[in-house]
Amino acid sequence: MYRAVNSKRPVNLDLTTIQFPLPALTSIAHRITGVILFIGLIFAFWALDKSLSSPAGFAAVNDALANNILAKLIAWGLLSALAFHFVAGIKHLLMDADIGVTLEGGVKKAQITVVVSAVLIILAGVWVW
Repeated sequence: MYRAVNSKRPVNLDLTTIQFPLPALTSIAHRITGVILFIGLIFAFWALDKSLSSPAGFAAVNDALANNILAKLIAWGLLSALAFHFVAGIKHLLMDADIGVTLEGGVKKAQITVVVSAVLIILAGVWVW
């Protein structure tokens, strides 16, 4: 009864078979890191509240971040998400300012985003561990 406008249009709804370009992957990762940061604020605010409640609370948070591997992993994960989200956010701001909106510019900015984020994530890991 109803036909598509272009019947030769490919229909591929299996997302595992689609090869996304690097700019699309960095955009998706930017959104994922935003969600991680939003959820991670629960832990960050809890640690801030506990550390500001008393000297004993500060010592407990300080000890957890110094000796607990899980606390270090969470801190490094949040810092990593923040680093990537920040760098990708700058990339999106440049796109909003009409800088590098060509196909080549998008790929180059995505490559720069990945490299700068990787450096920042490694530096955050060195700082935390």
